[in-house]
Amino acid sequence: MKKILTFILVLFISGCTVVRIDTTSIDNIVNVILSKENTLYNRVGKGYKYYIPRGVTYIDTVDLNDKLYSNGNYYYLYVDAISYYNGMEFEYEEKEDAYYSRKISPEDGFKHSGYLEITQKDNLYYVRFVYNYAKIETMVSKENLNDAVLNSAYILSTIQFNSDVIKLMLENEYFVNKEEKYGKFEKNQSAGNNFELQTNNNK
Repeated sequence: MKKILTFILVLFISGCTVVRIDTTSIDNIVNVILSKENTLYNRVGKGYKYYIPRGVTYIDTVDLNDKLYSNGNYYYLYVDAISYYNGMEFEYEEKEDAYYSRKISPEDGFKHSGYLEITQKDNLYYVRFVYNYAKIETMVSKENLNDAVLNSAYILSTIQFNSDVIKLMLENEYFVNKEEKYGKFEKNQSAGNNFELQTNNNK
């Protein structure tokens, strides 16, 4: 059997910068990916765009919720255009009882605020990653956990908003009755808004 790769090489936007990432460390994945300026994109939504990394497949969109798939697992991306447009901030307290809990803050050198929280449920791990006015949720096995963090970090770090489009959507009342759904991720701790969170047993 081939040994599990400890390191991977990552090519960023410049096309000439190669970064070595220790993928056995969740802390290192977060530090390296979120510290890089990456303006690549290959997926455009209503008022936002982002980059879907290799190995991740786009499935569907409902409102501003995208459903993605990778290696037997579904990822649910929720884009909070209202909070972005209004420049809203939020607070997060790290949880000692979680498998992994980390606050992400500009005070620590990151461009945006957010958090990564992982909780264990039987033999699965529920990942909730909030950053750059967007959230990704997924449920994965231990074997796929670090890949899920890596994919989520890439996606969230590349989200770019179009303020003019969002303003037009607000003026046209696109967000009417959606503010509770998209505002303040930390107040809605349940998984899934318009999608049902699925495990790798529900392909």
